[in-house]
Amino acid sequence: MGKRAVKKSVSEYKCERLNQIVKVGDTVMLRPPAEDTPPYVARVEAIDVERADTKVRLRWFYRPEESLGGRRNFHGSKELFLSDHFDVCSMDAVEGVCRVHSFKSYVKLGAVEAEDYFYRFEYKAATGTFKPDHVAVYCVCEMPYNPDDLMVQCDSCKDWFHPTCIHLTPEQVKKMTQFVCDKCLAEGQILGGKPQPVPATESSTLTGERNSKRSKR
Repeated sequence: MGKRAVKKSVSEYKCERLNQIVKVGDTVMLRPPAEDTPPYVARVEAIDVERADTKVRLRWFYRPEESLGGRRNFHGSKELFLSDHFDVCSMDAVEGVCRVHSFKSYVKLGAVEAEDYFYRFEYKAATGTFKPDHVAVYCVCEMPYNPDDLMVQCDSCKDWFHPTCIHLTPEQVKKMTQFVCDKCLAEGQILGGKPQPVPATESSTLTGERNSKRSKR
């Protein structure tokens, strides 16, 4: 009778094929089933080394289009959902280490690279429900913030608006030195300052940190 393979749990593993060290807690990209589809993304929960193969226990991130409700217009192009779906795969399926940021950290990045993603929701795959189930909303469209979109802030009420929702073009917004929304104009509000409108990806005030009286499921 041959010897039984010994399994050893490790906190990190040097993957010679990738010339990278994969650690427990890292987020990794995994080979998709087709070449024209984006890689799967998962968080490494454990690494088990055996003589024949090395296994990684994973917690999957879902893309919006893989969720029950599908992709919506406020979902960013690099947005993922941290799911409650766990799995075990071979280390051979791992294509590289990537970075999944918190939503607040992601919007503060100076430059977004191919390996950068973010998440703000946890997703229960069995029920199709999210945590949190309410988030701050902005603009007259009352939609959550999409970090890919340009927004302009009202100098009076300090709310943020999509240019298309207020009948402006992005080019017009970028040339503005001040902006007051229609509601504040109707109420006769006076400007308190003249801040420049800033692309959403460069603004730290659009991270969900500010207090909002509005929320949406």
